Amino acid sequence: MDERYEEAARLYQTAAHELEQAAAHCRTAAGHFTDGEVPRAAAHAWAARGHVLEAQQSLDEQAREHARRSTP
Repeated sequence: MDERYEEAARLYQTAAHELEQAAAHCRTAAGHFTDGEVPRAAAHAWAARGHVLEAQQSLDEQAREHARRSTP
């Protein structure tokens, strides 16, 4: 497989993994909020946000690579 395709696949796999982690933290945060455990819920909510930011970074890198290779 072309190296560029391997890199693209890696970036998308990274994004998917981070988004799965974010979803798990969101579910945990929801449970803690339901139970009134606000500090624990907030910690998981922030962790979810961190995973979303990591996924965004991976997708942004793929978008920048696409822009570098595109022709007007």
